[in-house]
Amino acid sequence: MAVVDLVMPKLGESIMEATVLKWHKKPGDMVQQDETVLDIATDKVDSEVPSTAAGRVTEILFKENDVVPIGSVIAKIETEVTANNDTNDVEVPAPVGDVKEDVYQVVEQVPYVPSYNQAMNGNGNGASKVNRFYSPLVMNIASSEGISMNELENIAGSGNEGRVTKKDILYYVQNRSQEVGKSESQKEEQRSTINIERTTLNNNTLRQPEKISEPEVGNQQQETAYEGNVEVIEMDRMRKLIAKHMINSKQTSAHVTSFTEADVTNMVLWREKNKKEFEKQNNTKITYTPIFIDCLVRVMKRFPMINSSVDGDRIIIKKDFNIGMATALPNGNLIVPVIKNADELNLVGLAKRVNHLAEAGRNSKLKPEDIQDGTFSLTNVGTFGSLMGTPIINQPQVAILAVGAIKKRPVVIETEQGDTIGIRHMMFLSLSYDHRIVDGSLGASFLTAVAKEFENWDLNKGW
Repeated sequence: MAVVDLVMPKLGESIMEATVLKWHKKPGDMVQQDETVLDIATDKVDSEVPSTAAGRVTEILFKENDVVPIGSVIAKIETEVTANNDTNDVEVPAPVGDVKEDVYQVVEQVPYVPSYNQAMNGNGNGASKVNRFYSPLVMNIASSEGISMNELENIAGSGNEGRVTKKDILYYVQNRSQEVGKSESQKEEQRSTINIERTTLNNNTLRQPEKISEPEVGNQQQETAYEGNVEVIEMDRMRKLIAKHMINSKQTSAHVTSFTEADVTNMVLWREKNKKEFEKQNNTKITYTPIFIDCLVRVMKRFPMINSSVDGDRIIIKKDFNIGMATALPNGNLIVPVIKNADELNLVGLAKRVNHLAEAGRNSKLKPEDIQDGTFSLTNVGTFGSLMGTPIINQPQVAILAVGAIKKRPVVIETEQGDTIGIRHMMFLSLSYDHRIVDGSLGASFLTAVAKEFENWDLNKGW
């Protein structure tokens, strides 16, 4: 028999943990490959986790409602594959007994060097980093130091099965500048040297097992007595995670918000004129969201820095235009499904995709891939009557556009015959952007260009 580890799958580049909602299997149950084993949830989407092998569930490692880091082993499945008999010859080291206090005093003087004893891949050519576990403490240090997931996956770990420990990542941060520019042969030579040093230390000095202090999930609050006539409501799981990610975004990006307004009269008149025929021909409604996105992607192509992300000291410009649209759920929470390659879709394609994702979001039928890989976000704060807003950037993106409610107002209209007063459909737009790489001139120029694109909507446009 062989035992296969079922791990918490990756659900998106910004998602580091998921909550176990419901187990469909229990220890002793048989499971087929690709059969659903459990339901999980993040702040963005609920999803099912299928089995990666056929066999019998022997162990479940997390309970329902547990918050589990991505890459953690969540269950073990015994398969019919015969294990390698050589594994029976592996000598298991005896557990270390109690360590005396005077030994700990010696341990504190031992300099730390990483061991690089990562698990080898099937060919024995390198370390296997697929679904490697990262503790919340390590992830917090990586976030604060601007270390990307790709960079984190290349840090050698001294923990069990190549796990990156607190000391590993702090050692890497301390020597990070020296690592940049080294060739692979130089890095390999350094690894060999450090391994020799680590072996010597282990043979001569008993190292104290590392004790990592992990931060608790959520804020532990003391019982508080509230005066007056109040009702106390516990945040649900999604609200807690949304709060956590919003605070993280503020701490990550230097937020700046610019405002402008647009005369969208042509857009309103076009929609009123065509919405019935559009639905009749295409079997889908035309809302303002696909119209906004149609304009937005054309402007984004002229301002490529808006469609980017930050990786340490590098700017990653995205060539795909994947537009996230903030969608309110019936319970009041928010989700951001993504229209992939929005620049390749015509108005009909955008409308169908927008309506499909909005409906799937409202009915909890979004798949993990539906909320991944967004490069820019749009939020319609005007849906609920707001004139404008200051949205928070959806990490790791660098900008988000908010469109306000469309209101009729008397405005000055400039004509060849002179100025006049007219009733126009007006809307405020606001752009929050990451001031680390998007300066005020770029942010304001992009926002103004979007407003002009809205205003210049063709009354005779087809679909």
